[in-house]
Amino acid sequence: MARQYTRWLATHHYENFNVVSWLLPKALHQHFYNVYAYCRWADDLGDEVPDASRALELLTWWEHELDACYEGKPSHAVFVALRETIIAKDIPRQPFADLLKAFRQDQTVKRYPNWDAVLGYCVYSANPVGRLVLYLCGYGDEQRQRLSDATCTALQLANFWQDVSRDLDIGRIYIPLDAAAARGLSENDIVERRFDERYVGLMKDLIVRTRALFAEGRPLAKMVNGCLSVDVEMFARGGLAVLDAIEAKGYDTLHYRPAVSKLKQAALLSRALVAHLVGGNPRASGRLPEPAMARTQHPPGRDAAPLYRMNLAQSYEECHRIARASHSNFYYAFFLLPKPKRDALAALYAFMRLVDDVSDENQSLLAKQRGLAKWRAAFDESVTGHSQVFDGNAA
Repeated sequence: MARQYTRWLATHHYENFNVVSWLLPKALHQHFYNVYAYCRWADDLGDEVPDASRALELLTWWEHELDACYEGKPSHAVFVALRETIIAKDIPRQPFADLLKAFRQDQTVKRYPNWDAVLGYCVYSANPVGRLVLYLCGYGDEQRQRLSDATCTALQLANFWQDVSRDLDIGRIYIPLDAAAARGLSENDIVERRFDERYVGLMKDLIVRTRALFAEGRPLAKMVNGCLSVDVEMFARGGLAVLDAIEAKGYDTLHYRPAVSKLKQAALLSRALVAHLVGGNPRASGRLPEPAMARTQHPPGRDAAPLYRMNLAQSYEECHRIARASHSNFYYAFFLLPKPKRDALAALYAFMRLVDDVSDENQSLLAKQRGLAKWRAAFDESVTGHSQVFDGNAA
């Protein structure tokens, strides 16, 4: 019953959780549901209870339930399920407790005098979430956690700058007041929603610092395996897209909440998937087998591009072979799609895989450039239908 409850809570509360669950290995789904249920309850106790003193009482009760869970005596359904995850994944108490500190802080702190205060809040409000995800996926080392902290803090900050108008409606300002003062803005200017060039300058300053944090955390996506790398890439791209949306709105978050469209979200997911496909390891072989293929004829004396002629069915078969040889989880995810789309994705993957292998081969720069030029000639022929002859130049 406890597992069923956390699963229901996770799959019925926000649609984006279903997307993340789809990307994760099935064996991890229940563990993510359990952690999500804990966070969802804690967040609701902090945000959905109108009386601050009562919210603090309930958050204290929730922490007592957390203590009981770690003592092996869970009683609430969420903690009955969560204890299984804590034991299976060896998760320490700290990240769970840190989240409660942030929710308590929201009840008493409505202004942040400087950057250190805002970043200190993110240590408790955002960073524990990333660390919990890493623990769930088997990573507990300091290096990955530090990179995760940078990404999660950046995501939290992007959300703050996006939600200025919403936060003002509930009496909160997360903008560092010293950063506002540096642009000539007072706290009252923000409360009164005075939008002018000073506020534009402030938003530009905040976005620059936030982009730097996203850049700091970027290596994490290449340091984790499988679908988690897609999640990391997707969330980082999503946060950067929020910053882009703020810029596109002319930086006026005092009166508007810039949003990332559904189409843009789909594009972000696609790019994250492509980044994973291209960057995945181990690599597929970069050589195409000779059987069932015939080289095209080229004028004597020409260093021709390695073009092959084969029927469409054979071509798709070869693309699937390359995708399978990569041992990427995403090849098997192709089977969720209709056959025409499976074939198209296999072809796209094979193209990116082989071209990427050329650039990563242990050869001289000139040899790599020549190899890529051959692929460009082959690509041009496939698009135009006209034979392209490689003339030996790298460019």
